[in-house]
Amino acid sequence: MIAGATGAGLYSDRCHFGPCPIMKNPAFQVSILAGWAIACLCAAQEAPSPASGPAPVPAPLRPAFLLTAAVHRDGEELSGRWTYSRDLYRTGLTDINGWVAKSRMQRFRDIDIAASERRGGTDFFEFDLDRGPAMAIPGAWNAREPELRYYDGLIWFQRKFNAAPRPGRRAFLRFEAVNYRAWVYVNGKEAGRHEGGFTPFVVEVTNLLREGENRLTVGADSSHDAKSIPTPITDWDLYGGITRPVRLVWTPATFIDDATLSLGTDGRITGEVRLQGPHAAKQKAEIAIGTLASVSAVTDKDGRAAIDLPAPGALRRWTPDQPTLYDVRVTAAGDLLRERMGFRTIAVRGKELLLNGEPLFLRGISLHEEEFGPNPARDMTAPQARALLHEIKHGLHGNYVRLSHYPHSETTLRLADEMGLLVWSEIPVYWTVDWDNPAVLRKALAMQAETVYRDRNRAAVILWSVGNETPVSGPRTRFHAAMADNVRALDPTRLVSAALLVERRSAGGKAVMAIQDPLVDKLDVLAVNTYAGWYGADTLDALAGLDWQLPADRPLVLSEFGADALAGYRSGDRRKFTEQYQADYYRATLAMAGRMPTLAGLSPWILKDFRSPRREHPVFQNGWNRKGLLSETGVRKEAFGVLADYYRRKANQGGH
Repeated sequence: MIAGATGAGLYSDRCHFGPCPIMKNPAFQVSILAGWAIACLCAAQEAPSPASGPAPVPAPLRPAFLLTAAVHRDGEELSGRWTYSRDLYRTGLTDINGWVAKSRMQRFRDIDIAASERRGGTDFFEFDLDRGPAMAIPGAWNAREPELRYYDGLIWFQRKFNAAPRPGRRAFLRFEAVNYRAWVYVNGKEAGRHEGGFTPFVVEVTNLLREGENRLTVGADSSHDAKSIPTPITDWDLYGGITRPVRLVWTPATFIDDATLSLGTDGRITGEVRLQGPHAAKQKAEIAIGTLASVSAVTDKDGRAAIDLPAPGALRRWTPDQPTLYDVRVTAAGDLLRERMGFRTIAVRGKELLLNGEPLFLRGISLHEEEFGPNPARDMTAPQARALLHEIKHGLHGNYVRLSHYPHSETTLRLADEMGLLVWSEIPVYWTVDWDNPAVLRKALAMQAETVYRDRNRAAVILWSVGNETPVSGPRTRFHAAMADNVRALDPTRLVSAALLVERRSAGGKAVMAIQDPLVDKLDVLAVNTYAGWYGADTLDALAGLDWQLPADRPLVLSEFGADALAGYRSGDRRKFTEQYQADYYRATLAMAGRMPTLAGLSPWILKDFRSPRREHPVFQNGWNRKGLLSETGVRKEAFGVLADYYRRKANQGGH
């Protein structure tokens, strides 16, 4: 959720992350929520079929700027060494009692402190970002300096760059992710702010730049609370800071902010182009899909042009085996947008998943956003992301990855498109959420929208998930239902799922596993996490006796199952944390899965060992969740081969 100079207050119920008097009014909150919920529900109910393109979306959920395909635009990368200043007590934002921060502590000030100190006088400062320590950005601070390993709070970052206003051009800063809250200042003036640690945001800085050197200051606050998404307790690492690239982007005064296309089941390609700027209306927009097809349309008064054309006869549909991408060019108002896009359909027929009308079995695994190495910093460069996806595609013979438990980097999504890996995407509505709080629901809907707008041009994405392992209750189900309606309104071309908990009971002397969750009525694809044989008293031999009672009318994905193993730890008997136990666990669970008649895919937990402060066994864990089939440095465990052999056989049976 972003607010700033160009869209202040659109998504925030807080003023500078302090309570806003109007939004504190419960009646106002409820009325706003009701309006949004009705708008989402109506949009979902009236949403056109996948063939007719994007449905209308409630205006507050659309960010002020998208800058779709920003990686291909004119601009400057701001990666490199940034100086920083810790601010655990947040004195750069507020003083005691919530007063305005004292000037001597305001890290965002545009001032040469060393020069001021040389002049002398009564002023003094308790920071100096010009002379502060430095770290590499992008990347989480937890891995950059030992003293920041478990730092959780606010750190200020500064980067100087040379730029100057360009007549007739607009300037934007696009952040791919800052975890978790961000305040952005340029030359001492606020440009915008954002809440949400895994989605991009854009702030306009056209009128803030000056000739020569410019000072960019970003406050990044990693702390979470009961009203954040996620809440403070998770099973992954803190990872604070500017974790993904920052880019200065230049556009014409009127520019193409967004363009999207998708292939419908009726054989037509539909979508839209959106312009921003003083001359966005009545502009001719031309779209070319490689050399196969071109079409033009004229923008309406809001700068939007609807696109509709028959799919070219020579169009090659994107599949994991042949992930064909086309160069798409959009021109309008003197601007050019370039994208790489694939075209495919995804649907459900009874218990089957259908890709391009053909049955599909998802041979996958779950993945956290951590690069290989003993000290990951979430610095997901293309080589780092490719190394992880290569193990799935070519090591495991997979065609699918569950990107857990938050939107992964744009680099990863584009590589999934290129390499042919289907994607499950989710936002971190995970375990515990303040289900009854309208402001928290707004955050979830906004994060969801930011994810969809970023990734809806990725053919690889087939599933939007609306939650993970959330205990059933009335408020929780209403919250998830609103998310399901919202994502259908935003993108009716993909399927909706959620990783559900299962209920265990006894019947006829047998253990029965069942989905007793009213949320199933909102889902296209059912998914459950199961750890029988690892958590609980079940032995591996007992898995054969588990009876699964499942709805027969929809496909099921085992979204998680797994067991910990320390790479290299083996013993003569089958005990937990050994490679043998993990391998046998996989054999037993895969055999159990084979008896599920509606099973349409698997994403076991997890590809690689990952950081987690919850996991502190001094011999086997030491701050790592060891359920990976690979160690943190990429060593394959015995279970890797078990799953690879299973997927090889599945692939040889045909299908995608």
